[in-house]
Amino acid sequence: MTISQNPSGARRRLFPPARPALGAFLAFALFAAACGKEAPPPPPAEPPKLPDDVAAVAIDLEKAAAVAKQPPAAITATGELVSPRRSDLVARWPGRVEAILAEEGQNVRRGQPLLRLETDYLKLNVARAEADLERAKASSVVADQDLGRKQQLWDRKSIPQASFDRSQASAAEAKAGLAAAQAGLDLIRRQVTDATLVAPIDGVVAERRVDVGERLSDGTVAFVIAEMDVLRLRFSLPERNLRDAVRGAAVKATVDPYPGETFTGEIVMVGQVIDPATRTFAVEAVFKNQDRRLRPGLFARVELANAPAAAAP
Repeated sequence: MTISQNPSGARRRLFPPARPALGAFLAFALFAAACGKEAPPPPPAEPPKLPDDVAAVAIDLEKAAAVAKQPPAAITATGELVSPRRSDLVARWPGRVEAILAEEGQNVRRGQPLLRLETDYLKLNVARAEADLERAKASSVVADQDLGRKQQLWDRKSIPQASFDRSQASAAEAKAGLAAAQAGLDLIRRQVTDATLVAPIDGVVAERRVDVGERLSDGTVAFVIAEMDVLRLRFSLPERNLRDAVRGAAVKATVDPYPGETFTGEIVMVGQVIDPATRTFAVEAVFKNQDRRLRPGLFARVELANAPAAAAP
């Protein structure tokens, strides 16, 4: 750098200092480097806003798709187990109870004796009916023999028509008496047989309503027999589940006496009428019960297996 001397003796610089020139050069270099780089991409533009009605439909579709992806919802209901068949055992003939052969709660088989009535007087009636039958047989034999003789005489025209007709009438009357005596004996013997009441079905003695010495009249119920090998469960479902309940579909039931255990049954009846008061329909399922663990009257919670979600479109 050159320094000159002015007349007044003060010094002055003829050239600018070198440091500012270097700074300018660096600034120019940085500007050139920045111009050589690519400009950053602009921010993405927001999609246009949908109309309100279209937006509402889109929200509904999203909700429906979310529901459709959910696993099938189970359909649950409650009901009571009942016996499909109950038989009221009634004595066919009046009589006094001589012996009780089964107790309440006992498992019985079809044809098993449950009760026996007194038969002393019936046996006496049997003996009298047998005697009447023998007398009717003898009268019938005599009438047939007399008709045979009268037939021979009538063929030879030795007797009048009236005599032959009376013999025919007597023979017919004797045959009718014989048939009546046979029917009377069969009736008394049947009463003796019916004096022993037997179980009409396989099941359990649900009720015993008589005691020894009690007289049974016409229509008196002595026992109530309930079938146990198969039980029915009747329950109701809302009308929205009408398409889910079909005959043959599997159902599962749980009962309080066996917590954590599931019993499998099958739908056998689907009601065809919707109750207008409750908007429900009746369904019946059967459960096999050979081990007799389930009992009529048990409260059960039932679930339809593999039922589709009710809210899915």
